Amino acid sequence: MAKRRALGYHAGMAKATKSTGKKTARRAPKVAASPLPLARRLRRTARRGALAGLALVALGLVAPSLINPPITPTMMSERMRLGEIDQQWARMRDIAPVMQRAAVAAEDANFCLHWGFDMGAIRGALEAGGSYGASTISQQTVKNVYLWQGRSWPRKALEAVLTPLVELTWSKRRILEVYLNVAEFGEGVFGIDAAAWHYYGIPPARLTSGQAARLAVLLPNPKERDPAHLSPTLRRRAAQVEEGAATIRADGRSKCFES
Repeated sequence: MAKRRALGYHAGMAKATKSTGKKTARRAPKVAASPLPLARRLRRTARRGALAGLALVALGLVAPSLINPPITPTMMSERMRLGEIDQQWARMRDIAPVMQRAAVAAEDANFCLHWGFDMGAIRGALEAGGSYGASTISQQTVKNVYLWQGRSWPRKALEAVLTPLVELTWSKRRILEVYLNVAEFGEGVFGIDAAAWHYYGIPPARLTSGQAARLAVLLPNPKERDPAHLSPTLRRRAAQVEEGAATIRADGRSKCFES
């Protein structure tokens, strides 16, 4: 009995001690957080700004692969100069396949084979002393959608950076569709829909191979050329483009953009 009382006494003391410990324990006083050093805050702001900038760039690159660009810098400039321009979007399925192939044959026959830059064409242009250009349709699309006209080194540098990114995020078919809708075909005439109606009075779906070839030869110098009044040299060039369009269909170089 005494042993039980002793055990009870010790257990009671342990509880009392524990209870007392709970009552007498004090919380550590709160210490106010010291403000971040200025340099650290600036670095954090810079990182957030860089991430936001990258997100905007990514959005700007991906958006035109899904949404038709409403206007380009060149269109805006010409609208300010002329007062108005003619441009209406044509879906790829509403553009005659002969026009699609003619544009590729005229401007970038290896469009389906490269990743944005045609190294063979670039080497050829360098060997020829730069007497002709080597810009691919992908490069021209980047220039027309995002940049400005001209041959300045800053523009070429931006074009070189953006072109592979567009190739990664857009399909070849989409690149060609956008190109055909934003390319200039005459003064104030932008896109193949406006060009087909302006020069031939028909929708782009009804263009013949000959008409398509004549429109394609306008692209390097649209303000100075008229498909109804081509020089003998340009008529020969149009014939070559028409033949080239048939060739890339036969050898499979048009598969990447034809449905």
